[in-house]
Amino acid sequence: MTEKTPSPGGAGTAANDSSAGDPAASRPGGPVAADRESIVVPPAILAQQAGWAQPGEKPRPAGGTKTDEDDAPQIFASNVRKSDSSEAGYDENPPGVGRLGVILGTVIALLLVGSGVTLYMVNKDGSKDDAASAAKPDATKSAPPTPTAEPVPPIKDSAKVLPTVAGDFGKKAEIQVPGEASDGSFVVKVLSEGSGPKVDKNNWTSVDYTAKDWNTGKDIPSSYDNNGKPQIFQAGTDALIPALDQAVIGKKAGSRVLVVAPPAAGFGSQGKPDMSIGAKDDLIFVIDIRNTSAPDAVVSGTVTPPPADFPQVKDNGKKPAEITPVAGAKDPTELKTHVLIKGTGPAVEKGEKVVVQYTGALAKDGKVFDSSLSKGQAFSFPVGGGQVIQGWDQGLVGQTVGSRVELVIPASLGYGDKGQGDIPPGATLVFVVDILDAGQG
Repeated sequence: MTEKTPSPGGAGTAANDSSAGDPAASRPGGPVAADRESIVVPPAILAQQAGWAQPGEKPRPAGGTKTDEDDAPQIFASNVRKSDSSEAGYDENPPGVGRLGVILGTVIALLLVGSGVTLYMVNKDGSKDDAASAAKPDATKSAPPTPTAEPVPPIKDSAKVLPTVAGDFGKKAEIQVPGEASDGSFVVKVLSEGSGPKVDKNNWTSVDYTAKDWNTGKDIPSSYDNNGKPQIFQAGTDALIPALDQAVIGKKAGSRVLVVAPPAAGFGSQGKPDMSIGAKDDLIFVIDIRNTSAPDAVVSGTVTPPPADFPQVKDNGKKPAEITPVAGAKDPTELKTHVLIKGTGPAVEKGEKVVVQYTGALAKDGKVFDSSLSKGQAFSFPVGGGQVIQGWDQGLVGQTVGSRVELVIPASLGYGDKGQGDIPPGATLVFVVDILDAGQG
C-alpha cells in the first residue's frame, strides 16, 4: 500500500512487542546516540492511529482478556526532557501535594468517614432489617460495565452462503458478492494450498490481499492497488484485526485464503468511517500468504566469499556469525557492502519495513558486540527511517529479500566519535545481515 492509502495492516508490529525488536533499546548496538529523552505511548493508542485496531482497544481473540502486555509502552525519541519530581512533589512549580500528600490525605479522609458512619449507626433508630436493607448496594451502580467489544466468534471453514472468487495467487482477486446477507460466521477457507512453511504464532508473515464490503459491495483498498506493498506482521499477536491476524495461523506460505469477517473480527461496533465501512458490515478478504519466517529464522543459499580486503565471515547457523578482521586494514571512509548470499525476493525500497537477523562486530578485532541470533528474535525497522545507524539505512536499500549482506561501516555512518556501549569512539563496524522479508508495516 502507499502511505496515502488506508491499509488493513496498519503499523503493528508486533513489533512492538518484545519479539519485534522495535524499541530503541534493542537496536543493533543499542540506541542511536543523541541528546533526547523518550515519550512513552501505549500500544492501544498506536494501534488505533494505525487504523486497523478497533478504536479504544486492539482486537483480541474470542474470550480473550486484556493483559498487562496490552499496555506495555513503546518508546519514541523526543527532544522534550521530563522534569524530576520528588515523591512529595516539593520541587513542582507551583508546588503541589505530590503522591505522598495524596496518600496521607486519603488515609485521613477514610478515618473521618469511618468515624462518621460508626456514630450514625450507633445513634440511628430502626430495626436490623432496615440497617441491612440500607447496606445493600445499589444494583444500578454496582452492575458490571457493558463490554466495549464483542468477542471474536470461532473460525469455521464454511457457511450457508459464501462469495465466489476467481483469479490466481499473486494477482488481485475477483470477488463476487452473494445477493443474500452473510449469516455472521467468521469463515477462513483455503482456496488453494501452497507448498511453503506453515504460519505459526509469532511468525513474521507477509501477505497480499483483495477486499470487499459484503453489505455495500464496494471495494476496500487492496495491497495490489497503486503499486501497493504486501502487509507484514507477526501472526497471532493481535497486531491487526482478527480477519488477518488469526486467519493465517496454521496455513502454508503460497496459499490463497478466503476470509469472511463479521464486525467482531473486523472493526467492531465502530466500523471504519474513513474507509466507508459501517458498524454492522461484514468484510470479505482474499489473502495471498507470500512468506513466513520464524523469529529465529536465517536465510540459506550459495555463499559467495567476500573479497580479500573484507573481514571474512564464518556461518554458524542460528548462532552469531564468526567475523575475522583483515590484519593491518585501514579504517574505511565510505560504506562497503558485499552480498554473501543473493536472495531471489524483491528489492528493498526506502520506507519499507524489513525483518532481519544480524551479527555486529568490531572491525579492529572481530569482537561481537550484538546479535539478534543470541536473542532468538528477528529485528524489524523501516529502511531509511532514521531509526538505525546510517550504514544500515544506506546499505540495505536495493538489496533483495532472502539475501545475506556484509556491511563494513565507517564510524561516520555508525556511532561516530562518541561510541555506544561496547563500541568505542571512532570504531569501524562489521555487520552480517540476513534480510528475511520486507513490506508495509
